[in-house]
Amino acid sequence: MYITSREKAIIELIIKTSGKHTTLSIASSLNVSARTVQRDLKSVEKLFQQFELKLTRNSNQGLVIEGKNEQIFRLIQHLSSSEPIDQPPQERKLRLLLAILEEDLYKTQVLANYLGTSTATLAAYLDELAQWLSHFQLQLIRKRGVGVELYGSEANKRRALAHFFLQYFYEELFEKLFLLEKGTLTEERILNYFIPDYLREVIPLVNDAFHSTPTRPVDSGYLEMVLHITITLQRTESKFYLEKDAILPKKEIASEIEVMLKICRQLELKFDIDLSESDSLYLALVLKGTKLRGSQAVPYDSIVLAQKIKNVIQSVSHQIHVDLTNDFSLFQGLLAHMEPSLFRIKQKMESFNPLKEEIKRKYPVLFMAVKNSVEEEFKEIDHFPDDEIAFMVLHFGSALVLQEENLSIKALVICPTGIGTSKMLASRIKKEITEIDYIDIKSIKDIIAHEGLKAYDLILSTVKLPFMNAEYILVNPLLSEENIIAIKTFLQNNLETFTKGRRYQKIAQGDSSPQATEHNLGLTDLLQDIKEVQQSIEGIITNFRFYRMDQLASQEQILEKMLLRAEAENLLTNPAAVLISLREREKKGGLGIPETNIALFHAKDEHVRELIFQIAHLPNPCLVKGMDGNEVMMKNLLLMLAPAELTLREQEILSLISTNIIESDEAILVFSSANEELIYKRLESIFVEYLQSFLKINR
Repeated sequence: MYITSREKAIIELIIKTSGKHTTLSIASSLNVSARTVQRDLKSVEKLFQQFELKLTRNSNQGLVIEGKNEQIFRLIQHLSSSEPIDQPPQERKLRLLLAILEEDLYKTQVLANYLGTSTATLAAYLDELAQWLSHFQLQLIRKRGVGVELYGSEANKRRALAHFFLQYFYEELFEKLFLLEKGTLTEERILNYFIPDYLREVIPLVNDAFHSTPTRPVDSGYLEMVLHITITLQRTESKFYLEKDAILPKKEIASEIEVMLKICRQLELKFDIDLSESDSLYLALVLKGTKLRGSQAVPYDSIVLAQKIKNVIQSVSHQIHVDLTNDFSLFQGLLAHMEPSLFRIKQKMESFNPLKEEIKRKYPVLFMAVKNSVEEEFKEIDHFPDDEIAFMVLHFGSALVLQEENLSIKALVICPTGIGTSKMLASRIKKEITEIDYIDIKSIKDIIAHEGLKAYDLILSTVKLPFMNAEYILVNPLLSEENIIAIKTFLQNNLETFTKGRRYQKIAQGDSSPQATEHNLGLTDLLQDIKEVQQSIEGIITNFRFYRMDQLASQEQILEKMLLRAEAENLLTNPAAVLISLREREKKGGLGIPETNIALFHAKDEHVRELIFQIAHLPNPCLVKGMDGNEVMMKNLLLMLAPAELTLREQEILSLISTNIIESDEAILVFSSANEELIYKRLESIFVEYLQSFLKINR
């Protein structure tokens, strides 16, 4: 028997002054409308019925409780021992969203009664919900005399529902799942939707799927998978089916499909629900976008993406005046994050970062620097979500000493008098542009008398200042949207100036912070690290081969010849199996490096004994699929092979080679030159530079 605090207050007023209070006087006492009280009285009357009591009105319209005194006493006891349950707006919006998703059409008044709100409040909720749903390509339509209808694909409806739970009930969901696993949860439906029995089965299946693999979702990704699978079960059971033509081609999510098919088959047997192939493909698509690699699975072969990440790191370093370009841990973390991140963005899958607002508040300058760099480097993406930027900021944060930013941006507001509208403008600036920490207000007279403008990073004026030599932005006293955009653009474009000579610093040797521990290795660990680096580099240098192929050789014959030669040199066994691994990798995506005549054929295989990097020069170029989806005319075939299990340092060395291939125009010329000596020297210089950096970091 739940009761809201307002319902409780109404009952207490009626009990204390029986027959005295009317609907109007109660509304006045509680500072609400009479219509709100009338609506709440319906719930109160239902509660009275449970105590065999009745609410009546006397001749003066005073409210009276009729019934036995012992029943009234029971009601009073119940009120004193019960905690009011007031439903927050987000919970009402959730109930509204669930109702709209379960029915094709709803009358407005029916929805208002269901939520216990006025039609005006419902209209406001629908406006907010419609705007939120538009991000998922869903359209909420209201037709006078007809009702409320939701238009869009079933896949987008499932995404929207999962994202709503993640965005507004993230912590509560984890708490509920914890109670569920402990066996202390008694709710029939978790958050008015999830069936506990389904969650009990889904959770261990998701855990088992990732238990023995280096690829695991982070907490938010794990929860996202649990929600999506459970939503798929419940939507399918309610006969809401996916459209077949809305799913990505299978080859792009092959490994994810295998995982999800296994989970779906187990759930079908358990609950006797038929999950379609489209359901498995949809969940595989979600998995592709949520998973993050573990520290032992560096994507060493993502050459184009790796170069973009290096450019981003270099750009951020330049803006904040800290050199992070040799921080492989930062590079590795960003590279692992960006692959699923870009997949999500390109598939228009909304990302969710529960720490986004806190990150933007605590690190506004670093956030701007990362945003600038990412938008400059990934121009093919129209909009990079702030949730994704915030994830990247965390990676940069681990490479910097970041408790909380101490890089305050100071702004000066100039107006004719220095009073009145300037105060309102300053207030608006603080609210809308959180990057600005300090705002000073001065009149034109003050500015003429004292020139001290160099202390400010940003100057804003409500009037034109023809006498000013310093750069300033002319703004409306009410701060329009155009003004906000102009100020934020100015801050982003001048970030390097703001950070020069200020507090950012890279983690130094001897730093006691947790992030620095990898650089503070003990002697044994350091010796092991040096040994792995030495063996990896020696393996690449020793096993390097350069081949000039005859004119009649096909791509298949070239690869076979290189693998047979490696087998003869005891570098691998079973060349046929390794060739299959190369072809399997080729199916997953193009191998040709865009805007070059180079293709990188690569694979990890259990039959490979040592790291291998070799090059074959073809007399006649042939077409191969490029990494960007376009065809590349291959004249130089680069072969990179590695054992199935790699140490972190081995992965680092392979990543080092692959990213250096296209690091500059000079590097591309060298690797496509067909000059064995020149290529060998290039490899040597890459490793010398790496070793110098490695020894400097770890000394």
